[in-house]
Amino acid sequence: MASATGPDADSERRNVSDAAGIVVLGACAAWSLITAAMHDGRPEGVLLAVLAVAAGYSSGRISGALVPVAAPCAGALAGLGLALAEPRLAPGPQFAVPLGHAGATAALLTLAVGSACCAAWAASAPAPRLALGLLAAGITVTAALLGSITGFVMCTAVLLCSLAAGRMEHRGLGVAGLGLATALVTGAAWAVAGNLLPDGLTESLEGQLTPHRVQLWQDALHMAHQDSALGVGPGRFGELSGAAAEALLPDGKPHSAPLQMAAEQGVVGVLLLAAAFCWVLHALWRTPRSTPIALTAGAALTGLALVASVGNALSFTSVSVGAGFLAGLATAHPIADEGPRTRGDRSAP
Repeated sequence: MASATGPDADSERRNVSDAAGIVVLGACAAWSLITAAMHDGRPEGVLLAVLAVAAGYSSGRISGALVPVAAPCAGALAGLGLALAEPRLAPGPQFAVPLGHAGATAALLTLAVGSACCAAWAASAPAPRLALGLLAAGITVTAALLGSITGFVMCTAVLLCSLAAGRMEHRGLGVAGLGLATALVTGAAWAVAGNLLPDGLTESLEGQLTPHRVQLWQDALHMAHQDSALGVGPGRFGELSGAAAEALLPDGKPHSAPLQMAAEQGVVGVLLLAAAFCWVLHALWRTPRSTPIALTAGAALTGLALVASVGNALSFTSVSVGAGFLAGLATAHPIADEGPRTRGDRSAP
């Protein structure tokens, strides 16, 4: 997709993306209320997540338009600070995601690296760009020092994707690849829950995911089969799951966002979750910002989606706000003139 062809085209694209986002987020909130009314559920968690994403997106759009370099830099530092403060991000008990530390830590570090790289691409002078690139590398090293293997892998992937984005003239293929990666990981989690994979592969994955997590996924899939239309109601997974009740520190979550939506809000809930992610990818595809910024933000948000597919990252409000903020930054239209840089700029972040 070529970049902006003029002010009118930019405005039209932003209006279409914004309208789609309003519809999708509004539908997510409305459906949670409907399913909660049908099954005496508790929709507060979903409503809070929707509000957090909307607030973060609005803040990102505004700050990204006013200070396109300082805003993502501040977001990166905030994400790093919150990651260092974990596990004090939420009052409840914390669980580790597969292959690493807490899901919230991995998600926040991934978003922080994405923000730092976006700031580097937005900077026009070599010195600030180098400093911001070093900040992104430093956050990646911090992930390793914290023992967050998942965070380190995701941060490294975002850095590599950002470097590759600087050599891409068209973003469509990159956006499609990000969507495909998310679909594959989500499908793999679903296949593990349904015991659809070969025995050897299933045993290997269970060793990494832990049997308890797989049992949670199986309970979620069983609930989804019981009422595929409406699910069991928002917030009710912990009440009905035997595996969740057996945990030493139960948190009432299946530790997989797609499976939780399937169990608690049925097929429509899963489709709305997928629609929200597709809206973000579409907004990044059509944004007037440069391709490196769009694909870097897309890579970070895809990393978050992968962690959320096999973990509990989206249960943290700070993660939802950070995701919306990064998406808003990458789709903002800076008011200040950033110079004659083009989307084909190949300098590394």
